Amino acid sequence: MRIRVALATVLLLAGCGGSADNTGAQGDRGDRGDRGDRGDRGESGAPAAPDTPLRRVTVLAAASLTESFTRIGTDFEARNPNIEVTFSFGGSSGLAQQITSGAPADVFAAASPATMQTVTGAGDTAGEPAVFARNQLVIAVPKGNPEGLTSLAALEKPGIKVALCAEQVPCGAAAKQAGVTVEPVTQEQDVKAALSKVRLGEVDAALVYRTDARAAAADVDGVEFPESAKAVNDYPIVALKDAPNAAGAAAFIEYVRSEPAQQVLADAGFQKP
Repeated sequence: MRIRVALATVLLLAGCGGSADNTGAQGDRGDRGDRGDRGDRGESGAPAAPDTPLRRVTVLAAASLTESFTRIGTDFEARNPNIEVTFSFGGSSGLAQQITSGAPADVFAAASPATMQTVTGAGDTAGEPAVFARNQLVIAVPKGNPEGLTSLAALEKPGIKVALCAEQVPCGAAAKQAGVTVEPVTQEQDVKAALSKVRLGEVDAALVYRTDARAAAADVDGVEFPESAKAVNDYPIVALKDAPNAAGAAAFIEYVRSEPAQQVLADAGFQKP
């Protein structure tokens, strides 16, 4: 495998200097092997020269896209054997700050238009963002829903411990929009961190995206709640200004919006834009 899943902070350090912190939970998944077993067709569909060097496309993407984009990146590379995709997943607001601080990248996929506005407002995009998916909140509970939590009101029962995303993070902003008033025992910087609190048994529930609950279905149940219709986020994607690989960025975005990639997103629980 050639896809490399990198830390969001690593990109910032590469662009701005400094020392690594302790957020290295995802790490590097390594190379995907020889391109010779996947054909010799480049991004245009024409045969690629065997000695054509690999060109990297660096994608900064919301944490809730981790599973889907990893699969989409694998499929994209299979169709473009001379492109290597590197992902950095994290909270959209943190990724946006990295971009405006000068972190080098080609593509940004955010979990809300408001977060994307941070980047477009700073003049760091090339062209207009395009919405490629939508995502809805659910209540993530331990398998079997032992506390019988089926509504936002139930989260306010005495003794119920709830994890939320911080308000500046898209999943936290969506929870606020849905009318969540419960006082959480913890506020996390991305949706995966909130979900992990349920998986570890540290809380009774967390508000997360439907896609994240589905990806963790072995450990949690995702409970739909009536107010979730107000907690739907659009996901925009855009090429970044001064992208090191502008052609690769355009090709990746085009593929994300293609039918095969849209099917991957749908299978994960994303809604059509």
